[in-house]
Amino acid sequence: MRIADERQGFLYPFLGDQKAEDGAALEEVLREVRSSTRMKCEETIALRRRVWEDHLHDFEPAGKALADCFAHGGRAFLFGNGGSATDAGDMRCVLVSPPGAHRPNPAFALTDDAASITAVGNDVGFEYIFSRQIIALGRAGDVAIGFSTSGTSRSVVEALQMAKQMGLLTFAIAGYDGGKCVEMQREGVVDHLFVARSEHIPRIQEAHATVYHALCELVWTLQETK
Repeated sequence: MRIADERQGFLYPFLGDQKAEDGAALEEVLREVRSSTRMKCEETIALRRRVWEDHLHDFEPAGKALADCFAHGGRAFLFGNGGSATDAGDMRCVLVSPPGAHRPNPAFALTDDAASITAVGNDVGFEYIFSRQIIALGRAGDVAIGFSTSGTSRSVVEALQMAKQMGLLTFAIAGYDGGKCVEMQREGVVDHLFVARSEHIPRIQEAHATVYHALCELVWTLQETK
């Protein structure tokens, strides 16, 4: 029961102090759940709208840069930690096996190779799990796309810095206030930066999904108009 209560508190935070006492109406609990769900949906919509407004003039050049990379034989390398690793894998999947008749594009999720990740993490350091793969696989003209909800994930920062040194195009998709990625953009290490300005990780990752799906659709549109 305690575990169930903890899960409920995480999913529906303002139910914590308003649990139904013995004999309380079930409808009251359901009302609170509906209210919580509505609030989450409103937060998701608001953050996605803000990302669009903040980056209104960034999507088109970023999509064109990514399409140009593929047009000249480049490949995309995607990476991130935890939930951001699943974003990297999903974007890879969408690019390699797109819906409908869209053109497939070469993309690799550096989060997929468990042997390489654990070898580098154990022998060198976890912060280098992606940069070592960039060294081995990347080449000038490719693109590196790093996901970090904090914008400061060490392994993502190291990989983007290495990618820039090797002549790859670099994208960062971050949350909070952009973290280290903002500084790297100013320094020219990150070519294209998108920030979902929130401190709530689930909302950040939902906005990140919108960003990379929009970029993929821009790539397909540009490829199909040539």
